[in-house]
Amino acid sequence: MKISVIMLTYNRENLVGRAIESVLAQTFSDFEFIIIDNASTDNSGTIAEKYAEKDRRVRVIHRADSHIGSGRNAGMDTALGEYIAFIDDDDWCEPDFLESLYNLAVENDADLSICGAADKAFDEKLVMTAEQALIELMWRRRYNMAFPTKMFHRVLVNDLRFPANGKYDDIALMYKVIANAGCVAYHGLPKYTFYRHDKNNSAWTTNHGLLTSETLDEYLKAYRERTKWLSELFPASAAAWRYFEWSFMISMVEKINRLGIQKCEGQLEYMKRELSKNINEFVNSEYIQAFEKEWIGGLPQ
Repeated sequence: MKISVIMLTYNRENLVGRAIESVLAQTFSDFEFIIIDNASTDNSGTIAEKYAEKDRRVRVIHRADSHIGSGRNAGMDTALGEYIAFIDDDDWCEPDFLESLYNLAVENDADLSICGAADKAFDEKLVMTAEQALIELMWRRRYNMAFPTKMFHRVLVNDLRFPANGKYDDIALMYKVIANAGCVAYHGLPKYTFYRHDKNNSAWTTNHGLLTSETLDEYLKAYRERTKWLSELFPASAAAWRYFEWSFMISMVEKINRLGIQKCEGQLEYMKRELSKNINEFVNSEYIQAFEKEWIGGLPQ
């Protein structure tokens, strides 16, 4: 079997059918579709079972635990495919989503392939080392941390799993998956659509009023660990890894102040201290953007 497609579903009875049908309509047929019903209290699991009755490629796993990371791990632990791809239960993919990603990987002898999305579409191709692909990931211009839009060889995750209890598991694992790749191939044609809505797990990234102290804590912890881990693995780019962590901080400081976001006072003071402590390197970084220099102007030198 060539590909294992993994989808977690939790209380998406009005959306999950669309996601499932978009996978079953793929032009590439040599795949299994693992659906993890992550303790849904609505009909999401029942809907998935009905599709499994009609198509033998569909397997449904029912879980009592609703944590995102442990649910995705359950899917990876049972996956049989040579390659692994993810779809979210409120999104959908184009009919040639799997075919495009698989051909992109095979034609470029890549361990990981990446397509564009409806909101990040570029008709360009890149063939990158892991280090180059990570830099591109941090910029978030062509692709982001989300596991959908990416297909990777299963050997990249032999020793990796999602944090079991985290809410934003992509940010803790995607960079490690890419770091394991010998070659990463990207073609930015839009083969996937992220459906944005207020109940989406990442809704706060477009509606910053939804930001909470718990979310910010998880991101800050993940980025601290990422900087340390990548600096040890790719020391030549250590300045870049530090910059991207500080870039996140200054953007959060700006948004908290401008939008008057409440209950993040402790995180705000922490970020301001870190930025002030490292202000000279940050301001003089080759990566810093002009608007970031404006934002940091109010911090003590």
